[in-house]
Amino acid sequence: MSLNVQYVGFKSKAIVREYSFLVRESSIEPHEITFTILNETFTSRRLSFQNAPDICSLMLHRALADSANNPLKAHYRISETELDDYHESHSSKAAKGLYPRKPAQNF
Repeated sequence: MSLNVQYVGFKSKAIVREYSFLVRESSIEPHEITFTILNETFTSRRLSFQNAPDICSLMLHRALADSANNPLKAHYRISETELDDYHESHSSKAAKGLYPRKPAQNF
């Protein structure tokens, strides 16, 4: 089975931002999947506008992987728990291991 996921874009609304994706399977008509993130998430700096499509894409791919057990929904809301998980897996702590600190030099 061939599967194609395409990010379509976002819409700013009064309370949320909606992120839309098209999912195309070889033998099925494409269907749109929408994710919402509360605007408060951005104003409180829990998530940047640039990272929003990434977290939505990750959630979509998880839903697709689990679609054999749970049918896909047309709409998902990014929860606080999912935001926490995203921050934990994308924190600067993970990046710190890439560039170990140099020992202090005494002169």
